[in-house]
Amino acid sequence: MEPRDELSSMITGLRRSAALSVAAELGISDEVAAEPLMIGALATRVGADEDTLHRLMRVLVALGIYAEDTEGRYSNTTLGGLLRSDVPGSLRPLARTFQDPATWGAWGHLAHSVRTGENTFEALHGVDVWSYRSAHSAANAVFNATMTALTSRMAPAVAAAHEFVGLSRVVDVGGGDGVLLEAVLDRYEHLTGTVFDLPQALPSAPSAGASESVAARWSAVSGDFFESVPAADAYLLKKVLHDWADEQCVEILTTCRRSLKPGGVLLVVETVLDRPGRELDAALSDLNMLVMPGGRERTSAEFAALFAAAGLRLSRVIDTPTEVVVLEGVVDADA
Repeated sequence: MEPRDELSSMITGLRRSAALSVAAELGISDEVAAEPLMIGALATRVGADEDTLHRLMRVLVALGIYAEDTEGRYSNTTLGGLLRSDVPGSLRPLARTFQDPATWGAWGHLAHSVRTGENTFEALHGVDVWSYRSAHSAANAVFNATMTALTSRMAPAVAAAHEFVGLSRVVDVGGGDGVLLEAVLDRYEHLTGTVFDLPQALPSAPSAGASESVAARWSAVSGDFFESVPAADAYLLKKVLHDWADEQCVEILTTCRRSLKPGGVLLVVETVLDRPGRELDAALSDLNMLVMPGGRERTSAEFAALFAAAGLRLSRVIDTPTEVVVLEGVVDADA
């Protein structure tokens, strides 16, 4: 690709994102999963205008999301299959996030944050993203589904990264649907665990696929991690700290340290900016933190500084085959 064409493609990338988001919102990949469909039948199934759906499908076929046969029937490609609702780690919820006008609008307001340093979402909408989601159940449901899908892909690798030797109780702080906690409990039968989150994010029970053993050792508690967390000898914080500024991160870590039992560990699961081969993804995620919750991605050294400010020591950084690492914190003997 010529440099001009390459840059033009980057500039207009929002059009691709919009097309994919509509495909996900309509559930096209679900409808064509069982059998290829002509445009008329597909339009009826998804509740769309036939002509405009045809124009959308022309783009999505060109992008390699769907295939069109010689008779005009559409089917999933490998990429399109990832937008199905029923596949592990489905990307449909992530694509649907851009159907929320508040999210789409926030990204269009990015220049304000770059000029001022303010959080984009709150500057545009007058409320932080957590308050917005609490008041908008549909957006909150899509966000929770996105977190569940993304976590399900990385959870086994994160569970395998730490041995949990000599530990007995683990709390998944800000754990949402508890997917990561279930993976840990499934792998380590000596552990009991609790998923801890705000009421609107907390599940009432383990997932339908959880084993009887996991269900027997699983519990859920609602609360605010700025105030207190249940006592444990292991805490998991997956993609929690990147939502917050440094001061709030130190508060969260300090809350956990206060309730951490002797000999316990705090396991922070995050993307890091200084990881070779992941630079672009990490940098884009960092911008997303600026636009949406107001936090940031960090280097390993910056995480070590946060740990130290909370009376913890970064004892090791454990790599995983996914986009995240596990940063292990222990109580600093001098704290």
